[in-house]
Amino acid sequence: VQLQASGGGLVQAGDSLTLSCAASGRTSRRDNMGWFRQAPGKEREFVAAISRSGDYTYYADSVKDRFTISRDNGRNTVSLQMSSLKPEDTAVYYCAASTRFAISRATKDFGSWGQGTLVTVSS
Repeated sequence: VQLQASGGGLVQAGDSLTLSCAASGRTSRRDNMGWFRQAPGKEREFVAAISRSGDYTYYADSVKDRFTISRDNGRNTVSLQMSSLKPEDTAVYYCAASTRFAISRATKDFGSWGQGTLVTVSS
């Protein structure tokens, strides 16, 4: 599956932003989907994941209650709604797909990755 992330930009602290990920090729509805991020000088980290059906979602503690992951299997898209953004949310955000049966938060379990979209939050 090919993934294309979009929606990044420069925002101020407290603002909201929505990232989108469009999937093509193998239909993404067969995959668990996730968002990860990588800040300068840091390792890529888990942000959120959603099951194939969309019934189950998981979040990193740092974004819980501020970010919402969702998917539209009919349109083959996954979104990440981000609110109350903080400067520490600044990173390149990647969407990823996992064919594993169980939903995972581990980078190694996601075999397909988008190119990333930069989110910069100014204080």
